Amino acid sequence: MDLESVSGVGSKTADALAELDDPERALREGDVAELARAPGISEGRAARIARAAIRDGHDDPGGFLATDRARELYRDALDLLQARTVTDYAAKRLETIYPSSVPARIEEVREFAERAMDREPDTDVLAALEDVEPLVEPGDVRVRDRCLATSDAERYAEAQSAIPEISVEIVDDTRQLAELGRSYATVVALDESFAGVEVEGDVRVEPDALETPADVVPERPLAFFARNRDRLQAAVNVHRAAGLDSPCDLDALESALDRLDEDGGVRDDGELDRLSTAVDDLDAAVSTAESVANDHLREAIEERDVTIEGTDLLSLVERGAGVDSLLSRELADEYDRAVEKARDHLVDALDLRDAESTARMAVPDEPTYPVDRDEGAVSRLREELTTARDRRAARLKREVAGDLAGLRADAESLVDAALELDVELAVARFAADFECAMPAVGGVDGEPEEEPGFAIEGGRSPLLDVPFDDVDPVDYRVEGMAILSGVNSGGKTSTLDLVALVTILAHMGLPVPAASARVERVAELHYHAKTQGTLDAGAFEATLRDFSGLVTDISSDRPIMVLVDELESITEPGAAATIIAGILEALGERNATGVFVSHLAGDVIDAAGTDLTVDGIQAEGLVEGELRVNRSPVKGTLARSTPELIVEKLADGERTAANGGEPEAGAGFYDDLLAKFEE
Repeated sequence: MDLESVSGVGSKTADALAELDDPERALREGDVAELARAPGISEGRAARIARAAIRDGHDDPGGFLATDRARELYRDALDLLQARTVTDYAAKRLETIYPSSVPARIEEVREFAERAMDREPDTDVLAALEDVEPLVEPGDVRVRDRCLATSDAERYAEAQSAIPEISVEIVDDTRQLAELGRSYATVVALDESFAGVEVEGDVRVEPDALETPADVVPERPLAFFARNRDRLQAAVNVHRAAGLDSPCDLDALESALDRLDEDGGVRDDGELDRLSTAVDDLDAAVSTAESVANDHLREAIEERDVTIEGTDLLSLVERGAGVDSLLSRELADEYDRAVEKARDHLVDALDLRDAESTARMAVPDEPTYPVDRDEGAVSRLREELTTARDRRAARLKREVAGDLAGLRADAESLVDAALELDVELAVARFAADFECAMPAVGGVDGEPEEEPGFAIEGGRSPLLDVPFDDVDPVDYRVEGMAILSGVNSGGKTSTLDLVALVTILAHMGLPVPAASARVERVAELHYHAKTQGTLDAGAFEATLRDFSGLVTDISSDRPIMVLVDELESITEPGAAATIIAGILEALGERNATGVFVSHLAGDVIDAAGTDLTVDGIQAEGLVEGELRVNRSPVKGTLARSTPELIVEKLADGERTAANGGEPEAGAGFYDDLLAKFEE
């Protein structure tokens, strides 16, 4: 697969994607988590790449959302879904779901959505998801205490590429290899020719080392797991809370993770802790040992009277002797005891074992006051302890790395599954919150293609500025083109929004907010929102050109849905009725599906040369000044207007007063007005 063949993927992005293990699979499956692991690819960018790859894979021509208002409603629908995610990843992943006219794509998402709707959005699972994030690379790992050695130039280049974390050195002979052994804690010789050579230090001959880099640089897998320890633990918690099938033994993974510190080192090992503490405390312990010896000698000197004969003093002076000689002659035993106490303190303070003999040499036998350390012995002790610590740490790292190295793919799957669960739960929560059902879509999952229009039962829009439970359900079906009439604030626009939302969600493959719904599969959704005020001549002409394009471009194999809200607002009412009638007739001839909301429904019918379907959102009357409306449009019925309802109310009041024996002033006026509406 040519990665640059994916829409929107240039050469730089293709190079980044090529570094993934299987970029073709990730693109084919829309795997946002995997695509985001490519260098420099963010989750948002990965979602856009995935969406483009999905379109390409389904030969989807795009263009379903054909107008600004249609795109706004898609964004609103996506916002409702994303608001029910826990992780940022899931919010980005949902952006790969888009409305399409391709049956295979709709069916693909429907399978996912139906599986998602079976999920139970348990609060414990949602809480566990809060700490889940996509895995990250730890960055450059550099190890300076070991190196690779070879005498072959090709092998040298191969080693640099395979294990860039450590130095690679060229050696010509055993002498140079021995020099490396003195400079590095560990040297791995790659040439078989060095087998059997004995040199000082930790020098190993491993010709196959490049095939198992984790054995040479266990820091590589350890850095990955240490950097992602919290994310992996969160994913483990999600799997346990949700009862998901795990790709690996969760207990074993947790046990290995518990042995790592945040820097990728091994923790909770008593011997390593002992050696590390000894290295860190060495200087302080030696200083304290000196104090122990000196304090003992000071006390001994203060407690004893030392008498020196004149001839002895003269002899000492003649020999140039000083305090050291005096100590050797008069306090030899006390000095020995002071040194022993100092050495014991040093061994005990550092909890020394194998290096005890070197430690005792740090406090010299030769009498001196004050007692001072042997810097050479202290340096050797430090080197022994450091080497022992590093070798212990390296062995432990190899052990833990051996447990974890083979778990990387499973760890990635573990986190990916947790993140994908969040995507599914977002759909499940959306469906539950808005009492959704999976719609029937023409030509999808065995549904007949030939059934035109749409039918919505018990539809409730989640986009209204009222609590969802307070939204009145709407039943509405349309075949072909229809005019929707109704009183002001009766719900015409919200009904149009509901139809558009159901159409968009159905073509996304997602559940819709209705008890049931059937939607014709269309290639484009054209939703023209109500304009604010009359358009000038240029804008009016542009609007007519838009509708002209709809009429002339429509063909039987590319059906569209057209939703228009109060087109009459673009010009004068008389002309608007004529224009709307002409557009409806043309769209009807092309077998389009759609709804035109209009206050001029009666005028449009009069201006039309053919029969037009008119539906009405009927007002049931005025109750204490409030409009009472049946939100479900009545088929084939022109809705009564709000002014007519007010006149009717006044006429009823007029007649009631008249029957009471004292007619109101102007009796008969309201009845006359009412009769005008009925003409």
